[in-house]
Amino acid sequence: MQKIEIIPLTDKIDSKLVIPGSKSYSNRALIISSLAKGKSVLKNVLFSEDIDYLINSLKQFGIFIEKRDNVLAVNGTGGTLKKPKKELFLGGSGTGIRLLASFASLCKGEVILTGESRLKQRPIQDLINGLNQLGVNAVSIGNNGCPPVKIQGGTFAGGSCGMNGKVSSQYFTSIMLIAPYAKKDVRIKVISELASKPYIDITMTIMKEFGVNVENNDYKEFFIKSGQEYTAGEYLIEGDASSASYFFAIAAITNSRIIVRNINPCSLQGDIKFADILERMGCNVIKKENEIEITGTGDLKAIEIDMNKMPDTVPTLAVMAAFSKGITKIKNIANLRLKESDRISAIGTELNKLGIKTEESEDSLTIYGGNPHGNVELETYNDHRIAMAFSLVGLKLPGIKILHPACVNKSFPGFWNKLKELGAGLNYA
Repeated sequence: MQKIEIIPLTDKIDSKLVIPGSKSYSNRALIISSLAKGKSVLKNVLFSEDIDYLINSLKQFGIFIEKRDNVLAVNGTGGTLKKPKKELFLGGSGTGIRLLASFASLCKGEVILTGESRLKQRPIQDLINGLNQLGVNAVSIGNNGCPPVKIQGGTFAGGSCGMNGKVSSQYFTSIMLIAPYAKKDVRIKVISELASKPYIDITMTIMKEFGVNVENNDYKEFFIKSGQEYTAGEYLIEGDASSASYFFAIAAITNSRIIVRNINPCSLQGDIKFADILERMGCNVIKKENEIEITGTGDLKAIEIDMNKMPDTVPTLAVMAAFSKGITKIKNIANLRLKESDRISAIGTELNKLGIKTEESEDSLTIYGGNPHGNVELETYNDHRIAMAFSLVGLKLPGIKILHPACVNKSFPGFWNKLKELGAGLNYA
């Protein structure tokens, strides 16, 4: 399947749907339950390409993981890991390779982590530097501080380290998750401002629910006492706010009413605030326990907004901005250039194909809303977020074709089926 043509809706949507579990929570729960001693049961896990790569890699460390429907049974080893017999391939999963770089330091012997070509262009040197400061013998064997990564395990001593907070909060999450198993207490200092703080909140919360405490000094320093242990148990993963954002935006663009279920309106996920952005732009929003209802009013307004805390929803916001009245400016998004694609450049290029003027800087994107036109093939850059966001255009305009649509499998394999549930027509080529 190399191309999908999306058939515009003929009627407004009035529908309810359920979204899959959170990718962020699923990744963290897998690492933690693998370190806990005993059996954990993870419910409502997101099963996607990225999660599959992580599960297969964890198995190579001697972790027994069994899948039943959307439930995972994980037999953790208490931090005692086997040396993988081969290098670990993480596909395009930036989260996976970052989390495993620290995880592998608990395993005696050499571990090599690698992935697809784009993953080998995504920086990881700051995390390696942090691990080095904590006694870990880790090195990038790629170009310019990028994967592949070689870790000599069994060297995680602990102590203090400092890392640049602007590039990725996942560097901090990676070390925090394994910090309880260091020989000494771990103190992580944030150099400059920390990006994507809500993801750190998720990390600290799930660690606490499995029995480990993190001391947070105003996101400038994190302290984890050595000797703490994760407690195995049952854990329910909440719905994915990033996945929900596409359906919020569909309601906005098509003047429809959509209720998204299996979503916590009070979630720690930063992307849950996307519903508030839609309200600012003129949509009607109703929040209830475990669901959010969005109704488009046909009058989308442009906004100026800092999106540092919810970067994954920027492509979706940009598509909405194309249909809005006025000039939308999206600020503080420099780390989008280091994702599965250079998302700032990708968004600008594809909006221009639709006849929408854009201007970009190193850390911002300005979109001149108006009347986008159809009959365009849109590139996805093998980036799941670009593919899902720009597919929304096809529900409104004719002749929109999405190239390489299978890239959504990275985080949301059922995405195209969800569009069908809402009444969208899809032609495959």
